[in-house]
Amino acid sequence: MTDADLFAEIDWNGCFFDGSWQTSSDTLDTLSPATGQCLGQIGRASARQVATSARTARQCQREWAAQPYEQRAAVFRRAAELAEAHRSSIVDWLVRESGSTRGKAEFETQNSIKILHEATSLPSQSHGEVLPSVPGRLSLARRRPMGVVGVIAPFNFPLILALRAVAPALALGNGVVLKPDPRTSVCGGFVIARLLEQAGLPAGLLHVLPGEAETGQALVSDEHIAMIQFTGSTAAGRKIGAAASQHLKKVSLELGGKNSLIVLDDADLDIAVSNATWGAYLHQGQICMSTGRILVHRAIHDTFVERLVAKAQSLTVGDPAEGDGAALGPLIDSRQLQHALDLLESATRAGGQLVAGGDHRDLFFQPAVMTHVDADNPIFREETFAPVAVVVPFDDDDQAVGLANDTEYGLSAAIISKDVGRALALGERIDTGLLHINDQTVNDEVINPFGGVGASGNGSSIGGPANWEEFTQWQWLTIKGDAPGYPL
Repeated sequence: MTDADLFAEIDWNGCFFDGSWQTSSDTLDTLSPATGQCLGQIGRASARQVATSARTARQCQREWAAQPYEQRAAVFRRAAELAEAHRSSIVDWLVRESGSTRGKAEFETQNSIKILHEATSLPSQSHGEVLPSVPGRLSLARRRPMGVVGVIAPFNFPLILALRAVAPALALGNGVVLKPDPRTSVCGGFVIARLLEQAGLPAGLLHVLPGEAETGQALVSDEHIAMIQFTGSTAAGRKIGAAASQHLKKVSLELGGKNSLIVLDDADLDIAVSNATWGAYLHQGQICMSTGRILVHRAIHDTFVERLVAKAQSLTVGDPAEGDGAALGPLIDSRQLQHALDLLESATRAGGQLVAGGDHRDLFFQPAVMTHVDADNPIFREETFAPVAVVVPFDDDDQAVGLANDTEYGLSAAIISKDVGRALALGERIDTGLLHINDQTVNDEVINPFGGVGASGNGSSIGGPANWEEFTQWQWLTIKGDAPGYPL
């Protein structure tokens, strides 16, 4: 199969379930955020389709979990090879459908291929351990699949943030029902389905059902779904967590963040500005790990702001598909644009000063820099999900820690300093799931556990060794040569 035809049939008008592409009379348009062009149509899944898929996945999962480990591993090995062969098509879809710059799309594709390689190794790893016991009895603790995992994925890194749950869940013997964000259902859903279908994943194990709130609610409440893995906003995560708990489901919540980059007074200013620019503006700021607050020592604050403004004004904004090397692409849709504009207006009314950017053409938002922001300003606390750098001064390390911890979130934090010991000591006092010394806040690798605390998540993690904890459950197994008699 050539690179051109693996993902060519975008006009599916349906969903992927029961191991095939099923047509639907209820469809959604797939739009380019850069041009507004309709790229194709997909099916909107109904609650009935969710129920059918969940039941089918549960039936097929038992046989899949019983397959030899090498047979399961081979599926992901072939999927990785296919993704590598069709890399350019995947990148193109990410650029057109999610508004990614080409560099971001290439990074996302490469890391997604790594996720598939990592999934290849999971079936052959140890599934448990031998526990101490009395003579004559073998006592084991072993990891078993959850059953069927429901995955609800977001729009911003649609391929990675869906595949990082789908691939390990399947590799560890589960079935999966995936609900991608309806705005990115191709690169966040159908690309995955097509790769695994062509790689030989048995029919009925993976179902891709695009949809909105009704589809998600059906997934959370279905009796055949044992676990929900959700990545998205904190507001939606709270609702999903509450609903899942009513049905006694395991739930993994990867939510938002208002992440702080702390720049100490001994930092190299050019390096610090480079890190702040990347953390605040990458993918138009539409990342849960984006640098939401740049905390800068007062001694270097003014010079830092001056250089950051110059950097922001030098960045080009445009349609990534046109190949002009734009540093920023479009926001995902008009709702996200309006959220950013409303927050900037509220921040300005509260005393903030917009010293660069903040204007827009259609969904193309000029990278902004805002100063004179105190802890009472809404933009100090609310997740922007737009290319806005908020710069706040501090006087000493204690104040920097206080500002960084003055948030309900706890996802990522970063510190830049020439004194690594000082930076590490400061970082130990920050409540965060991810901490980076001499780097910015947007960091991820497929082998690391990824998760936040507070309003950034429920303390769960996925990735690397955490995959075993998330997508399997313990079973205690004992074996005796003969059954004993008991006194009752």
